Amino acid sequence: MSMVGLVLLIACANVANLLMARTVIGIAVGVPASIAVSRLVQSQLFGVAAGDPATVAAASLLLLAVALLAGYVPAGQATRIDPVRALRAG
Repeated sequence: MSMVGLVLLIACANVANLLMARTVIGIAVGVPASIAVSRLVQSQLFGVAAGDPATVAAASLLLLAVALLAGYVPAGQATRIDPVRALRAG
C-alpha cells in the first residue's frame, strides 16, 4: 500500500471515530435532556410514560443506528476509490 493510500485510510478511520464520538456525546446529553423536557410534553403522550425506559432506549438505539449508517455508507464508498486516480483527477 502506498503512503497516500495509508493516509487516506487513516483519514477515513478518523472520520468514523469522530462520528461515533459525536453520537455517544449526543446520546449522553440527549437522554437526560429528553427526560427533563418530558414533563412539558406529558399531555401529548398517549399510553407511554414520560420517562419510560424502553421508549427512551428504543429512540436512542434508533438514533445510533442512523448515525452508524450515515457514517458507514460514505466511508465504504471512500474505501473503494483508487487514491492515485483520485489525486490525479483532483
